[in-house]
Amino acid sequence: MLTLLGAQTTEDETARRDRELEQLLLQVGRGDREAFAQLYGLTRGAVYALALSLLRDAHEAQDVAQDAFVKVWENAPAYRPQGAPMAWLLTVARNLARSRLRRSGRQTTLDEEEWNAIPAAVPDVSHEDRLVLQEALARLGAEEGQIVLLHAVTGLKHREIAQLLELPLSTVLSKYHRGLKKLKALMKGESDR
Repeated sequence: MLTLLGAQTTEDETARRDRELEQLLLQVGRGDREAFAQLYGLTRGAVYALALSLLRDAHEAQDVAQDAFVKVWENAPAYRPQGAPMAWLLTVARNLARSRLRRSGRQTTLDEEEWNAIPAAVPDVSHEDRLVLQEALARLGAEEGQIVLLHAVTGLKHREIAQLLELPLSTVLSKYHRGLKKLKALMKGESDR
């Protein structure tokens, strides 16, 4: 089950994930194709989810995700470890998606149905978890759902989400905690039945 309610990813797990991604990025910077394949396997769902959240079009999101990994391959030699490799990857994807949106003159908001479809695009989420997450997110406000989803699916830290969404950290934290409260109440209500 997703680490959504209560038992979130521990700091040790997050630090371990960050170290692993950082090591892979450094290896990719040296031209290691196997490390690139591993990096892709570990992060493709998060990159695609972010691109989809911004573009609201599955085909365009796939294109941007592919372009993002091409950029990662090209720019990995310039990558400098700063403790947030996932944020670096997602910033590449965000910038490409926003560039595409600017060229087309479109907005960057995602409607509720499209946000609810994101967990289906992430291969590491089981079918049962997808159903629970989709139903639960449908009951949250748009920004709350976006923040909870980015944290749960991508494992991003709140400050990284704040940077990606260009929101104050306090806003991200309050919307995340409000969203979790709603999800817990929803789950408690269903378990009382």
